[in-house]
Amino acid sequence: MSARTILLLVSVLPLLVAGCGVDESIGDHPCPPTGTSLSYDNFGKAFMDRYCQSCHAQAGGGGGHLTSSASYGVPAGYGFGSADDVRAHRERIFARSAASNTSMPPGPDDPPQGERDKLADWLACGAP
Repeated sequence: MSARTILLLVSVLPLLVAGCGVDESIGDHPCPPTGTSLSYDNFGKAFMDRYCQSCHAQAGGGGGHLTSSASYGVPAGYGFGSADDVRAHRERIFARSAASNTSMPPGPDDPPQGERDKLADWLACGAP
């Protein structure tokens, strides 16, 4: 390897490593000072239905019990079928799907960044 290649690797590798595993938490994203006009009814339900419920669907419409046919390995108790379910898991949802966090949903029809930013604000404001 040439000295130039080694210098390039030494320069770039720390930047790549620093970016790995660094997720934004709900604590890093305060509710905007003016609050949010987003609510479960005008934003959250549609977001969850479109991007989450294909795996996080619930039997009986509440309580976090996943249907056996739709759970796709999702742990029991991680259903998002109601506003209360979402509020109970808002920190975890944020860490996986909001703001710069993109590990969920597992593509190919991921939410656009603008929707992830709205999700971040809505969750940071308590998911009203």
